[in-house]
Amino acid sequence: MTTDTLTIREMCDAFDVTPRTLRFYEAKELLFPERVGQKRLFTKRDRARLKLILRGKRFGFSLEDIRQLLDLYYKGDGQLSQLEQTYELAGQRLADLEKQRTDLDEAITDLRDQLKWVEKVISAQRATRQAS
Repeated sequence: MTTDTLTIREMCDAFDVTPRTLRFYEAKELLFPERVGQKRLFTKRDRARLKLILRGKRFGFSLEDIRQLLDLYYKGDGQLSQLEQTYELAGQRLADLEKQRTDLDEAITDLRDQLKWVEKVISAQRATRQAS
C-alpha cells in the first residue's frame, strides 16, 4: 500500500464513518476506491469527495444533488460550473433552513405558551383541591 491511499478502516477512522457508509457511497457511485483483491484502497480524490459528501449531507443536500455537484468538477471549466451550481443550491438550502428555523421558533413559542397555561390550570386545580 502506498501512503497516498487509505484502507477502509483508515477511512472510517479519519472521517468517523462506518464501513457500511463507505460501501454505500461506493454503490451509489460517489466514491471509486481502487480494488486490490478484496481490499478497497481510497485515494486522495476519494478522501476529497468523501469530505464534500459529508459536508453536503450535513447541509441537507440529497445524494443526487451531491453527485451532480461532484460530477461538475470534471467539466473542464476550472470548476466554474461546480461553484455556480453549488452556490445556487446552497442558497436555496439556506433559505429552506431559515424557514425551518422560523417555523421551529414559532412552534417553540406556542409550546411554551401552552405549558404556561397548563401550569396555571394545574396550580388552580391543586389550590381548589387543597381548599376543599
